[in-house]
Amino acid sequence: MILPIFLRVALAPRHFHPSIMRLRHSRPRAQRDVVTSKGLTATLGYGMPCILMTGGSGRLGSALQDLLPQLKAPSHRETDITQPESLMRAFETIKPDLVVHAAAYTDVAGAERQPEACWHTNVVGTRNLVAAVRQAGLPLVHISTDYVFYGDTGMYREDDVPGPVRNYYALSKLVAEEVVRTLPDYLIVRTSFRPERWPYPVAFEDLYTSQDYVDVIAPEIVLALRHYADIPFDTLHIATERKSVFELAQRRKPDVRPGSKADAAVALPDDISLDISRWQALKARWEG
Repeated sequence: MILPIFLRVALAPRHFHPSIMRLRHSRPRAQRDVVTSKGLTATLGYGMPCILMTGGSGRLGSALQDLLPQLKAPSHRETDITQPESLMRAFETIKPDLVVHAAAYTDVAGAERQPEACWHTNVVGTRNLVAAVRQAGLPLVHISTDYVFYGDTGMYREDDVPGPVRNYYALSKLVAEEVVRTLPDYLIVRTSFRPERWPYPVAFEDLYTSQDYVDVIAPEIVLALRHYADIPFDTLHIATERKSVFELAQRRKPDVRPGSKADAAVALPDDISLDISRWQALKARWEG
């Protein structure tokens, strides 16, 4: 199969910084259970394994830390995913059992104006992190987006073919997913969320989604992290029911005005909703 040029570029071998290539997991076996493919078990003496998270200052990262105080989420100044040496220091200091990659350039319109910045964070940063995770022999949970789909039919399943992309942000996130898929042990979580309060006076009534507010989505992701070893899939859609963006906005801002995505500064999908039946079945099994 011939890969598209952007995937060939993203997946081509790279000469990573020597500090990353020397990295090895050094936590003593007595304090750490063996991690095998989809076989993560809690560290002895702790309620959960040690988790290193990127993007701790972001909207989702902040919400996850409120729910999981044991998350280790160094600031961007402490751990810059675009700098291999910075990642090396974080891995050697924290000695994680699991890594959650929540750092991303998420300004969809801004990515059209600053594609280099978007690519550097979402693709180069992910590539660096994947190299470190591979050398340390760790599992990775990668936070992705519904925008990897074109967004014309909606209710996308995990095994539906993604693309074609509508904008540069979507391109960068789709390429990042393919970089993550080079690992032996990973989980890609596709999701979408808004701040706890709707921040705009207008919301699109002609754009359909499964996104929800971050305080709704974050607990769901925490549940997935707690059950990581029980998830038999490498891709999972974590979201809520299909609705228009306007309907979502009305839930917390009753005076929001309806608008059209035709007025947006960037190409947007018609229906980017996700099929979440896989996630619902997992939750039902755990609750049963």
